[in-house]
Parts: sequence; structure tokens; C-alpha cells
Amino acid sequence: MKQLHYFLIVMSFSIGSVQAQKITKDDYKRAVSFIYDNYNNKTVFNLNTNANWFEDKSGIWFIEYSKQSKVYKTVSFSDYKVEVLFDHAKLAAALSKVMENDIKGNDLSLSNIQKTDNGNLTISIDSKTYTLDLKSYTLLIVEDEKEEENNPFETKSPDSKWIAYTKDYNLFIKSTEDEEVHQLSFDGQKHYEYASWYGWDDKMEGENGERPKRFFVNWSEDSKWIVAPIVDTRNAEKMYLLDYSIDSLYKPKLVSYYRGSPGDTTMVHVQPVFYSIETKKEVKTSLPRGTHINSVGVEWFKKSGQLLANYSERGYKKEILKQVDLNTGVEQVIVEETSKTNIDNFWFRKLEDKQKVVFLSERSGWRQLYMVDLKTDKTTALTKGNYYINAVVHTDEDNEAIYVLASGKEANNNLYHQQLYKVDFSGKTTLLTPELAHHEISFSEDGKHFVDNYSTISIPTKTVLRTSTSGSVLTKLTNANVDEALSKGWKVPETFELTAKDGKTTIYGALWKPTNFDPSKSYPIIDHSYTGPHTQVFPKTFNRGFMNQSIAELGFVVMMVDGLGTSGRSKEFHDHSYKNMENNLEDHVLAIKFLGDKYSWIDTDKVGVFGHSAGGYDAGRAMLGFPDVYKVGVASSADHDFRMEKAWWPEMYQGWPVDSTYQNASNITNAKHLKGKLLLVHGGLDDNVNPSATFKLAEALVKADKEFDLLILPSQQHGYQGEHRKYFIKKRWNYFIKYLLESEPIWNFEWE
Repeated sequence: MKQLHYFLIVMSFSIGSVQAQKITKDDYKRAVSFIYDNYNNKTVFNLNTNANWFEDKSGIWFIEYSKQSKVYKTVSFSDYKVEVLFDHAKLAAALSKVMENDIKGNDLSLSNIQKTDNGNLTISIDSKTYTLDLKSYTLLIVEDEKEEENNPFETKSPDSKWIAYTKDYNLFIKSTEDEEVHQLSFDGQKHYEYASWYGWDDKMEGENGERPKRFFVNWSEDSKWIVAPIVDTRNAEKMYLLDYSIDSLYKPKLVSYYRGSPGDTTMVHVQPVFYSIETKKEVKTSLPRGTHINSVGVEWFKKSGQLLANYSERGYKKEILKQVDLNTGVEQVIVEETSKTNIDNFWFRKLEDKQKVVFLSERSGWRQLYMVDLKTDKTTALTKGNYYINAVVHTDEDNEAIYVLASGKEANNNLYHQQLYKVDFSGKTTLLTPELAHHEISFSEDGKHFVDNYSTISIPTKTVLRTSTSGSVLTKLTNANVDEALSKGWKVPETFELTAKDGKTTIYGALWKPTNFDPSKSYPIIDHSYTGPHTQVFPKTFNRGFMNQSIAELGFVVMMVDGLGTSGRSKEFHDHSYKNMENNLEDHVLAIKFLGDKYSWIDTDKVGVFGHSAGGYDAGRAMLGFPDVYKVGVASSADHDFRMEKAWWPEMYQGWPVDSTYQNASNITNAKHLKGKLLLVHGGLDDNVNPSATFKLAEALVKADKEFDLLILPSQQHGYQGEHRKYFIKKRWNYFIKYLLESEPIWNFEWE
């Protein structure tokens, strides 16, 4: 009897456990409600407000959303008052009449709104443009002006005296005054083409498909010089795709494109070639012939025959910025960046009237702002410190001011939260956005004003208009409203910090929980990963607080963390991933253990992972490199072997030449280590991350006798669209429900 009593107790616990794991349509309903298209400006409002600048520089227009309305508003720079831009009901009635459709005043979809000279507006809707009389609310359609027919395969000089074009792959110029023709190049041929350019989307169809015709020249401002790049595809190898998605075809269509892989020499090569219009002769320089991933960029100075040329050496360990004088043949290096690892995101801007060049460099160990005086060749550090400049967003040459977004400068702010600073030519730095938050900035063309969307993961977005002279708030535009989400139990994600694998550095992450979270229960944890070294994933803004909520609603807690090797901090921090991307997840494993030790409701025996692109590599790497930690993974559009990737990304972060570290990092060569459940997903027409690596990983898993799942979306590219996106989300959700939550998933549920 005692034994039977014990058996019944065990059975009751087992049944209770199964019941606790049951998934319902209500769970899916909550998950669907937190998909971006279903919540943005439908249940949560004004998470980020886009301001549009009137071309006459008189003000801005923007949209304020609420549950009941969508209101177009404006601010005039004459008084900085927020006003309704037009009478929505009257405009809707007028549009309904001219479009013969029922247009609602609280759901207008307008674009390209501009002021007219007489104080009225032009608006665009459904690919048509109208003039709106703000007194009578009459609409007149704006007829498309017949522009001079633009031939994409020729370019007129700035003084309109010459037309550049190609014939038989060579460069010609023709006088517009007497139509006299001059041939400038003579050795062009098919696949060795002057005045061309290499395009990412250059697709070739069929076995002998032709690359689309391309034309490009760059005239100097005074029309006395021209640069015409040679694009050399003679020895370039292709990547291939098969398009199975065309309903009218019963054989797949072969699609190819030129794209070098790491270490390849058989790539598209590009060489800048310069000509004097006066002599009709080529002017030689020492600028190098590069591949399509490190070709020379050219910017003309106003001074005749002078230019800046920028290029990196293969492997990205050296970056060169040269000043070239075609008149004298003198070439002078004005910036030379070198690194033992890589030089990532080199940026510069010439300030010609002041004879300066500003650039961003990590030479000090942190990304800072520097200035070169072109008269003296002296380089000065305009900013100094242990913080990171994310971008230069505006330069005011006349007032000698440079506006930068930097993170980690203010002691009390999160290391990833950027603020706007004004830096003058002497290096004096002024903080313009003092709020301890992450600031997203949009400048007016004249630089006098900027719009600031600022928030944190826990502080709702405020959008304001500010003056660039002091940063003072001129007027408030919108505030985020999440009352409806809060009423349904939504809470902002919890942020956390821990010590990284080096034993000294603090790293940051965030945790999403379901709205029906119960701390007495146990939840599997899912790592949403993207350790691609060119970015970071810590949710800096309030709108990012919703990004993992949908999958959390299905009974999971979801983690995102930035470990050593990601961007936005010191060069030393970033370099942890160099030639070492197979170990990028070590800090994620530490974070999972840290959270499991901290919270009894996290079940670290049930760990999932998903990611897309470089995050898809992470998901595969997690399952193969850390198989005792990660039990279920979904890897979509992943670069599973960097040797099969487009060349620039792996060569930047895994190094060049290709060495044994590529083999070590490959998911394909580690396929034998799979223990858990892995779903591989790829778009059949992905020309960013070619699907071949996913197929090759599948082959390796078969050879290793490993059970796995494979989903190919034949018509999709790198990102999945429309019904295919929904299908993929459903598949990913249900994969985790079945294998991590150990519950029976539901396939047919409502998406709206």
C-alpha cells in the first residue's frame, strides 16, 4: 500500500510536469501580438519618430501615433510650435473623391510632403503627387515633368562641354559643341572594361550569362580630368545559385555572380585610370590595382588635378589615404593606419576650404577623431580618452565644428549609450545631449537643427527638436506610449552584467521573460546570438525591448549578451575575436551559467540558441562547439565555413592569408560533435551568404550519421519576406517548443 501511495505521488508530479509544459493557442496569440508588424504603432506607439525636413529649410513634419489616430504634425523654425499640418478629415474627403476610394482621415499614408512657394503643400500617395490647397482643400495632380532623357551609359562633364561614354569596352569623350570624338583608352576588351563598376547585384543567368552592362566615370569639378576605373573579370570565379521558384519553369534557372572567397586571387580586380581632357592622354599614378573588396576610392579636390585616394591592403592591416596631384605626379601619404590585427570601419572627410582632413582611428586603442592639416602635414588628435566614437554625423566647415556620436564618455552612462558632442578644430568638446540615454540623431541639411530620439531599454523614447549650437531643446515632438503593453503584463527586459572570460572585463546583456512569468516555475533559456565582430546586440534603445518578446511568450526566457570580441568598445576588447571567432560564444556560456546560478527559475539543462547570418554561424557553432551546454539550435542563412563566404568579412575578422584558424572555426569540420537538435535554414537565392555552406554542413552531418533538420526556402534571399518569413518564424517557434519546451506545438494558429 505504501508502494502504491509512492507510485501515485510520482505519477501526479509527472502529470503536473506535463501539464505545465502544455502550449496553447493563447500562448501563440500573445506571441503573435509581439511581432513587430503587429505591435509597432498599433499597440505601442512612437517608439521612434522620423522627422522629415522641408526642402525650403523652414521646418519639419512628422507623424504622431495613438490608438485612435495617426496625426501629421509640423514645426516651423520661426516659432518652434507643434501644430497639426492639415485638416485630416478634409484631406481624406478630397483624396476619396479624386482617388475614387474610401480614405480615412485617421489612417492617411502620405509621403514626400513639401511646402510650395504660396504656402500650400505637395503630397504623394499611391505613386501619385498632388498639390493641396490648404484653404479650399482642392487637389491638383502634379504631372511628371518631362526630364531630359538620361542615358545611363554616358555622363556629361560639369561644364556640359563633353560627354563620356564607352564603345567596345574603351572610354571615349565627345564634344557637345562640334561633336568631335576622342578615344582615350585603347586596350579595353570584353571582361577588361574601362569606365565600368562592379555591382553586388550583378547577376548572370544561364550557363553563358552576361554581366549587366555597367558605366561609371568621375569627372573633376572643373571638367579638366576624368577617372574611369577598369573592371577586370578575366580570371574572376563565380558563385552559383539555382532558382527553383519560378512557376512557369520546370527546370531550375542557373544564376551566377562574381564574388571572391577568402584567400582567392581569382577575383574581380579594379584599377583607377586618369585622363587629362586637355591632352586626351592617360596620366599614370602609383595607385594600386585592387580586388573588388579593396579597390581605390577617389575624391576630387576643387583645385584642378588634385584628389584624395583611399584604399586598404589585402588583409585590412594597412589603410592608406593619399593626396595625389596629377599635374606634377606628386603623391603624398597623409594618413597611414597599421594594425597587427585589422583596421575596421576607417572613415575620413575632407574639409577642403580649410585645407583639413578629419578621420577616425583606433591608433590610441580607442576610436577617436583626428585632423590632418594639408598645408603642414601635421596630424592632431582632436579627441582623447577611453571612449568610442561611433560616427561623425555632421561637419560645419565654416564654423569649424564637427559633430560626433560617442559612447562611454560620460561616467554615469551605460558604455553602449551614445551621446552627441560638438568638437571644434582645437579639440574643445561640448556635450549637446546631456540626458543619460542612447541618442539617435538626424541633422538638418544646413546643420542648424537636429532631431533626437533618446531612450534606454527601460526609459521610453522621447523625441525632441534641438539646436545644434548648444543642444538646447526647442520643442518636444512625441513620447512613446506603451500603456496597452503594460496592461497586458509586459515588462521591460532585465539588464545584467558579469565578468568576461578574461576575468576582468565587465560585459552586458539583457533578459526577456514572458508576460505571464511565474518565478515558481522553471524556464528553458534561449540565447539569441549575433557575435559578428562588426556590431553589438545589447539593447540600447527602448524599441529594442520588444525584439525577443514574441518567442519569450511561448514559455522561454531569452538572453542577448555582448561578449569579448564585439564592437563599440576598446580595440583590445574587439581584438579578442580576431582569428578566434570559434570562441566568441565562451562569454555566452559564462552568462548562461551566471544567470542559472542567480535565478532558480532558469533551467540551464535546457538551453537553446538561434541566430541569422553571422548569428546563424553562432547557432551552429554553439551546437557543435559547446554540445553539452546548448541542446536545441536554429541556424538561419548562416556562414558555416568562412572559407566559403564573401571575402571581405572573414578576411577582416578571421585574417588573411587563410590559415588553420579557418579550419578550426568551421562548423562543417566540427559536424561530428553534434549531440542536440539542430535546424538548418537557408534561402535558395541568398547572394549574400551563399547557401552552399549550409548544404555542405548538411552533407557533413549525414556522413557523421547525425540527425538534424533542414529547411530551404527556394525563392528567398538573405532575409525572408512575406509568407516565407511567417513560415520560418512558425517553424523556429515550434522547433523550440517541441524539443526544448518538450511540448506539442500547434501549426495552425492566427497571425493577426
